[in-house]
Amino acid sequence: MGYYIVWLLNCQRFLVRISEGFSFQQLAITAGRERQETPKQKHALLRELGFGEGSRRIEKMKLSKDKTSLIYNDFLTVSGIPPKVFDYRLDTRSALEWIVDQYCVKTDKRSGIVNDPNRADDPQSIVKLIGKVITVSLETVEIVSKLPALEIME
Repeated sequence: MGYYIVWLLNCQRFLVRISEGFSFQQLAITAGRERQETPKQKHALLRELGFGEGSRRIEKMKLSKDKTSLIYNDFLTVSGIPPKVFDYRLDTRSALEWIVDQYCVKTDKRSGIVNDPNRADDPQSIVKLIGKVITVSLETVEIVSKLPALEIME
């Protein structure tokens, strides 16, 4: 057998078998109806201890042990993060944990190139991103919880 035939057989073997009563159109209508509601209010509280442009600069963010607050830097803390934010997962981590891990100043040891996520033109971009990630995570978890159960055939 050629490589293509083996690949095709593997694809067929791993296909998910969805019951015949499943309606993608109904699923899209349900999710769309939930999404058209009015935007939710802010879920997290931003507490700023310092002022000026330097207070928005990050070196490395850190979540508290109970994961209800995010230490942005020495001057800024995002608190009141709902636990449901961590139910929306991207592989093994939540979206917020991924942002905390990736958005930090790093220097490549071999080349010495500095990867700095801070933007000079918009110092609040990372704070805005955190707010958006929290909102999208909560809305996604809420929409998925309202969807009908999906029956998988063996």
